[in-house]
Amino acid sequence: MTLKRLTIILSLLACTGIASAADAEFYNQGNPPGRPFSLAVRAGDVVYLSGQLGTDDKGLVPGGFEAQSRKAMENVAAILKGMDLGMDNVIKCTIMIADMKKWADFNKVYVSYFKPDRLPARSALGANGLALGGEVEVECMAYAPLKK
Repeated sequence: MTLKRLTIILSLLACTGIASAADAEFYNQGNPPGRPFSLAVRAGDVVYLSGQLGTDDKGLVPGGFEAQSRKAMENVAAILKGMDLGMDNVIKCTIMIADMKKWADFNKVYVSYFKPDRLPARSALGANGLALGGEVEVECMAYAPLKK
């Protein structure tokens, strides 16, 4: 490991309030076997959710962009619920859209999952390809103070 990389990791850990990466908690409840990632990782008071596609146990949901957008947001909500959290805990989202012309369509779905005065910070970017041929992917961070 390079000194620069170690410095970055230590800086990130200092921001999370955990002593080392070994203190992070990995959440995988409901994650199908063989997936090369955790559904979420808690580092101190912050929970990092892996990107969610509009999939169910059969793959991409039918119905196109709006259906995939709803399902991706429902998947985020389900992971949070499994961790005793909710959409009010979400502080930042990154949205990846295969066709940025559908950005406004996504926004119509997205805002329905949050209170108007509690919209998370957000970035959106176009992607020339998403896993499984998905049309949209939603990645979030949630603030969830550790109970003492």
